[in-house]
Amino acid sequence: MESYEKLLDEAFRKIKKSESNGERFEIPKAEGHFEGKKTIITNFSQMASYLRRKPEHFQKFLLKELASSGQIEGERLILNQKVPSAKINQKIEEYAKEFVICKECGKPDTELVKDPEQRVTFIHCLACGAKRPVSRI
Repeated sequence: MESYEKLLDEAFRKIKKSESNGERFEIPKAEGHFEGKKTIITNFSQMASYLRRKPEHFQKFLLKELASSGQIEGERLILNQKVPSAKINQKIEEYAKEFVICKECGKPDTELVKDPEQRVTFIHCLACGAKRPVSRI
């Protein structure tokens, strides 16, 4: 039998190297295609669940920021105009910075909480406990 160290070295050589940049949270990229004059974002539901936000909230932000109309169909978001993927990905980053990532500690462990008395939505960080109002919805 081989020594434990040799087996361990062999196992480390066989492990696939991580292709991530070392961050725990990476902002997802939109995947999709054009169909005529429409843009189909095929991984919309996966992005919303990764960001841990309601698809309707995420959709509302994207439609407003992209100045487009559209609807959710199953797992996809259909925009009623052609929008380049670079612009969509830029808006997804803006969404994550505004509604997902805590401005105090920089972690993505947040939730949106609506205060019924003040009719204001707050972003509450579950990691550090910070709470701040969200500027727009």
